[in-house]
Amino acid sequence: MSLPPYRGGLVDPSLVSPQVAFLPAGAQATRPEELSQRLGIDPEQIALLAANENPLGPSERAVEAAATAVREMHRYPDPEQRKLREALAHYHGVTPEHVFVGAGSTEIIELLVRTFAGPGQTVVGGWPTFAAYRIAAQVAGREFLTAPLSRGRLDLAGIAALVDLRTKLVFIANPNNPTGTHVGLRELVAFLNRLPPETIVVLDEAYADFVEARDYPASIRELLPGHPRLVVLRTFSKAHALAGLRVGYAVMAPPLVRYLELVRPAYAVSAVAEAAALAALEDLEHVERGRRLVFRERAQLLSSLRRLGLRPFPSQANFVCVGGLEGVCEHLERKGLLVRSLTGYGMPDAIRISVGAPEANLRLIEALEAFLEAREGGV
Repeated sequence: MSLPPYRGGLVDPSLVSPQVAFLPAGAQATRPEELSQRLGIDPEQIALLAANENPLGPSERAVEAAATAVREMHRYPDPEQRKLREALAHYHGVTPEHVFVGAGSTEIIELLVRTFAGPGQTVVGGWPTFAAYRIAAQVAGREFLTAPLSRGRLDLAGIAALVDLRTKLVFIANPNNPTGTHVGLRELVAFLNRLPPETIVVLDEAYADFVEARDYPASIRELLPGHPRLVVLRTFSKAHALAGLRVGYAVMAPPLVRYLELVRPAYAVSAVAEAAALAALEDLEHVERGRRLVFRERAQLLSSLRRLGLRPFPSQANFVCVGGLEGVCEHLERKGLLVRSLTGYGMPDAIRISVGAPEANLRLIEALEAFLEAREGGV
């Protein structure tokens, strides 16, 4: 007897723990092939501007390294990622014992909560911010306390006010996702000095390579030496364009690394991912080309959005956040343009636009202009 097809949905909350049963439903990403079939659009004409992917694509050196590593896929990967940790240590001027590598920075976020936040302890951050912090805390059964943003920026004073003796972890996304705004060195130093010494602070710098602001901290060099409970989180998904391989890393004091190693799953990072990350780390020219592309196109996007009468946040990431556009996602989808709705972040009229290739960005602005004209005309 064959099983009936599954129709989707959460049908029996009693199957899972309460903290999982009450998780908010995640946003369902529209796949390009589905949109192509539904609207009769050539797949090549669909612009993916929702996930902050690198429009330049990966380094050819990374592609070649991954292809070579595939030939050894019958072998288990190095469970300690020694070569990559050594390369990252050299790159950042620390020792390999300061570096922890995971299957994407999201895995490291989950491991940090599982490892360091015990029963009755809290996790603190801003909101809206990267949803993985809240999800990791809730799945672990830990309370996630948040301070609202102030004009799209993390309110460090508000976050610090939530920290008490129960607080084990504080997450600071800098630049913040989904708004793209940042906090500077002086603010961060004052914030860190205000917290209890036993609190672990995670600076998530996934978008650090796209920052142009002069006050942005060189956290590993300027902050880590004086704050033994600081964790600086980075990823290979953005500037290095390896999102599909899932490689992230964190730099922190060696005792923290050792505790994470006790909790992590064995062989979490594949040999293919490690090989590609090693090659990508060496191809600084490719990273710089991608940075220049983002700087140029981000400036153009921000200028064009303002020209349309919109008020985007001043982004330091490879995306732009803008409000005043309720209902625009459906309009853009019909044009083959996929952006991220921020309704799930409590911003129902806002969208997050990944900085794409020039032609995709131009199409997006033209589609937004048509949407605004139709709205003003009552069409």
